Amino acid sequence: MITNSNIVLTGASSGIGLEVLKILVRGEGNKILAVSRNATKKLSGFGENVVIFDADISSAEGVDCVFDKAQEVFFGEKIDIFYANAGFPYYEEFNYVDWDRVEKMFNTNTLSPIYTYAKYLKHLDGRKGILAYTVSAIGQMAMPGYAIYSSTKFAMQGFQQAIRLEKPDNLQITCLYPVATETNFFKVANEVEFEKPFPVQRADVVARKMVKGIENGKKTVSPCVLFAVSKILMGICPPIRSIYWKLEGNKLERFKKRVKESSDK
Repeated sequence: MITNSNIVLTGASSGIGLEVLKILVRGEGNKILAVSRNATKKLSGFGENVVIFDADISSAEGVDCVFDKAQEVFFGEKIDIFYANAGFPYYEEFNYVDWDRVEKMFNTNTLSPIYTYAKYLKHLDGRKGILAYTVSAIGQMAMPGYAIYSSTKFAMQGFQQAIRLEKPDNLQITCLYPVATETNFFKVANEVEFEKPFPVQRADVVARKMVKGIENGKKTVSPCVLFAVSKILMGICPPIRSIYWKLEGNKLERFKKRVKESSDK
């Protein structure tokens, strides 16, 4: 159990972030800055040790604002754990020209957590700290329908790999690689209904394993055993991956038909 820690948690109002918050608030002596764009509307009843804060972390100014708020909430003390969990997907056929739409996702999913690393390192100033990221299994294997989302997570995968080679010893980095998780994640991915990728995990299960991984100093946390095993099998026998991609590609084709039917109405 993580205890007596000053913690910043982004993406705290739903999904994995909310389940992580529910666990961390039980730790004796923990003080938590719970951050999301609509935190004050969605979070309540967590007690005086949780400070709810509305912030959009998709810009440098937004991240700066979170660090400034943490200084205020923790009375200038160190942030022991910073969990950069916020992120969102698109599910779609990437067949359009829209720089701003692509940039919006990269700002939130990639540039923000990269900038957070630099800010947190400066904040620690040689003191021990823990930086946690939600990278995603899709950052290790791309999926049809998630071209932009996969790209943001592949970028984070490359960043965390590289930064481990140069980070100071005082910083622990723990990265989470969940498969599809039963959250509002899929509700924001597209307003047209679509089939979730296989397999799907519960958010509370993922959160428990992530918190345990942070506590135990793990570099990576892969909460789905099936995905870990499948990566090995796909490496040994690549046709298995091709079959899986074909099945997920069929889901995209069915989705594209629904999109067309919806637009024709």
